[in-house]
Amino acid sequence: MDGPKERWVGRDAGPLVRPYTITRGRTRTSGIRLDLVTILVATWNPVRDHMRLTSEQHRLLAMCRKPITIADLASEIDLPLKVVHVLLGDLCEHGLLQEVPQAQQTPTGRHDARLLMRVLNGLREL
Repeated sequence: MDGPKERWVGRDAGPLVRPYTITRGRTRTSGIRLDLVTILVATWNPVRDHMRLTSEQHRLLAMCRKPITIADLASEIDLPLKVVHVLLGDLCEHGLLQEVPQAQQTPTGRHDARLLMRVLNGLREL
């Protein structure tokens, strides 16, 4: 006879919804190319009923009120990167998010050499 079944409660049980459920089984975005350093911002277009956004997509949309990178979004929402890509791709296709053009990312077109040297030195110390 088997012993008593182990029962997990609370955080020990892990996530209640698996990532493939959140993305409805999809693993890729349809047509939109996004990488870790892509900066996205909300377009402020209204969310329509037919869009059927998940709670995770609503959270991502709220985080994009200010320009933010995909890497930052993935770390804040605590979901796998592929899941975040799919959800963000949907939001872009609905016209709720847009990529910040590179020309707007660095207004002067130049980088701060002192900052870059500090980053390089920090990486060397690792």
